[in-house]
Amino acid sequence: STQSTWDILSVYFFWAFLSLFPFPFLHLLLEEGVGMAETGASLQSTNNELVRCIEELREKREEVSRQVIKEEEEKARIVHEIQLLSNRLAQLDEGLSRKYVAKAEYDKAISETENAFAKIVESSKTLLHVLRRESSQLKKKSVE
Repeated sequence: STQSTWDILSVYFFWAFLSLFPFPFLHLLLEEGVGMAETGASLQSTNNELVRCIEELREKREEVSRQVIKEEEEKARIVHEIQLLSNRLAQLDEGLSRKYVAKAEYDKAISETENAFAKIVESSKTLLHVLRRESSQLKKKSVE
């Protein structure tokens, strides 16, 4: 591919050079015994080859253009997906923040309730101990 590109460029520059000095160069060819028909056929052959090479380059360019369009479409789709995912991530972060606050409030309520319950249990034990002692003392007085 690179070699054929260089071949095309070489021929192009050769023809560009020839266009600078067309008549003297043709005159030299004719003096060396090259016939006009041969020169014309050679020019036509070279021209046909140039046209073919240019067409090949255009075809390759079109293929690259199709690939660019396809990849641009894929890129747009991925960018859209990223936007959707970013929005979803923001929603999740917001929801998590609210839930962390609610969880902390539940933790605090549970802790306070457990502490209050522990105090009630301790008070109940103390009350039970006092009640047993009073009951024991009352039994002793009634027996006496």
